[in-house]
Amino acid sequence: MDDFIRIKGARVNNLKNIDVDIPRGKFVVVTGVSGSGKSSLAFDTLYAEGQRRYVESLSTYARQFMGRMGKPDCDSIDGIPPAIAIEQKVTTRNPRSTVGTSTEIYDYLRMLYARVGHTYSPISGQEVKKHTMEDIVECMKSYPEGTRLMVLAPLVSHNGRTEQEQLEIYAKEGLSRTEVIDDTTCLVIARILVKYDKTTITHLIDSCETAIYESNGQCMLYVPDSGVHRFSLAFEADGMTFEEPSEQFFSFNSPLGACPDCEGFGRIMGIDESLVVPNQELSLYEGAVLPWRGEKMSRWKEEFIYQNSPKGFPPFTPYFQLTQAEKDWLWHGAPGTNPLEKGNICIDRFFEMLREKQYKIQNRVMLARYRGKTTCPHCHGTRLKKETSYVLIAGKSITQLVEMPINELLQFFLNIQLSAHAYAIAKNLLKEITSRLQFLTDVGLSYLTLNRQCSTLSGGESQRINLTTSLGSPLMGAMYILDEPSIGLHPRDTKRLIKVLNELRDAGNTVIVVEHDEEIMRAADYIIDIGPDAGRLGGKLVFAGPLPTTQNLQNLQNPQNLVPELVEGQTPSASIPSTASIPAQFNCAHTSHISSHTLFIFDEPTTGLHPYDIKKLLAAFDALITHGHTIVVIEHNTEVIKCADHIIDLGPEGGKDGGYIVAQGTPEEILTSKQSYTAAALRNYPQPNR
Repeated sequence: MDDFIRIKGARVNNLKNIDVDIPRGKFVVVTGVSGSGKSSLAFDTLYAEGQRRYVESLSTYARQFMGRMGKPDCDSIDGIPPAIAIEQKVTTRNPRSTVGTSTEIYDYLRMLYARVGHTYSPISGQEVKKHTMEDIVECMKSYPEGTRLMVLAPLVSHNGRTEQEQLEIYAKEGLSRTEVIDDTTCLVIARILVKYDKTTITHLIDSCETAIYESNGQCMLYVPDSGVHRFSLAFEADGMTFEEPSEQFFSFNSPLGACPDCEGFGRIMGIDESLVVPNQELSLYEGAVLPWRGEKMSRWKEEFIYQNSPKGFPPFTPYFQLTQAEKDWLWHGAPGTNPLEKGNICIDRFFEMLREKQYKIQNRVMLARYRGKTTCPHCHGTRLKKETSYVLIAGKSITQLVEMPINELLQFFLNIQLSAHAYAIAKNLLKEITSRLQFLTDVGLSYLTLNRQCSTLSGGESQRINLTTSLGSPLMGAMYILDEPSIGLHPRDTKRLIKVLNELRDAGNTVIVVEHDEEIMRAADYIIDIGPDAGRLGGKLVFAGPLPTTQNLQNLQNPQNLVPELVEGQTPSASIPSTASIPAQFNCAHTSHISSHTLFIFDEPTTGLHPYDIKKLLAAFDALITHGHTIVVIEHNTEVIKCADHIIDLGPEGGKDGGYIVAQGTPEEILTSKQSYTAAALRNYPQPNR
């Protein structure tokens, strides 16, 4: 088999009839200035042809359900493997799709809890067990041979009979003896002399099956002078009947597991907590509940404090520090009370009062003001019915696990303690779960939770989620094409991403990445540079091959392209493309028309920009500053960070482990920080020349 994908005469979009050979089984970066034709080569040529050939390999019947795919405008493409595109976009708007479901981790969690989860009673905390015949046999064997015991069936009246009528029917069937155990009349099914032989065990099992049939799943072994052992084939405890765990029991897409109020969405239309308590740093006493302000409505706050403070509610604690039980107390009333009952003081009762008096326009206005999509008050956003929280593994329910940041969840599973029997059942599931969690950590997503909706992810996060899914599959010999996977990544996390891409390559796949990040380009096995400029001035093959050393640079035809700049460690200049991620797409000439002293806030403006283009972006920033404006930039690009006048470094990690100022000051002052990952990246980056 040829070791190259050979493209001849590619003319898609602005490509200028180029010929290029791409090595199979390698990590290849396609780069060039924005608009040069990178995506035309990678996606519109390579991926489009790979998809077209896959569709053509299907049967005529299958192809009728798929749109006809045109052949890319090129003379020939040889040696192309099956193609998989992982693009920089949110792939789903389904509100039921989460990080856990899209990476398949939640599917493995459901199987894990169904197979080795233990159900505990919320009343006593004791484990709920469904006994088996093996349990009864083991109980008998715990006594020495020669011990006398009785198999008893608690008396159950059938078909509306009285206890006496039922006993008369049993007497006619030959079951006339009874015993009273703890005030319960029991039918004596058999008297057994304990022996460990097969005949005695068979007799015990047959007798217990009779007792279970007659007593609706109940059975007792009574050993005189020693006690009574109760067995039940019903899954119950403390007077409650529990549902046996199954995979569907933990699925919010199934009626068996979904919260009946929000139907598995986790949110409902109702009174929005964020509108009712907009400032969670305030306590109830300080006015955290917005509708309970004012001369008239503040009486609700005062009455709530008067009634509930003596009972233990903390009126001076900031709202965000209240426990979930205390928040429920404020919203739904004291435990054991009806929140909608007149005389009860709570937030629910307050809004119910407004509904009862909707004939007043001010009440209708207030109801509308606080209505919105809010977290389901019954499942608290977990999407599952409360019974699923009774099933635990290592002291955690599945709803607790999906709310943990991925880095904490990974540590939980790496250190989990299971019995030998449970581990034998769960070993393969744990391997799949931990490997996928490790992949998510490696691509810089350790701050996410499995319950995070996919529709709320950024394009870069969504792409790395899809990359994790691909790594979790056993595909070999495929061609993966990625669109700037480094977008949104801190330089610290870029190294992890490179490790993941190398693992994908080492599994026998061809990895083609459209990318501008210098560190990823240096890590590639092969670089294809499309250019030299954008639009009609691009579309040519400027360079193709491994990253050259300084010694062989003289062999390159175009010394202005990116590759020599990578070797020399400098950033060349170019014009800002029209597709730059800048509001209103301005350039230096536009700044004179903007009023003075304007605050500009940019959200990662280098997204999609080649290092050539970043230089001109910085020049545009300088022009704005020269005209008296202030610029605040949210950015990971090291070149932009190094050129800033002042840096604010937040962290140290993402998610719940972030939110602190790690370092701030000029780039030179940031370099002195030992805790800052940004400082570490800056130390390894050449000093810019602006």
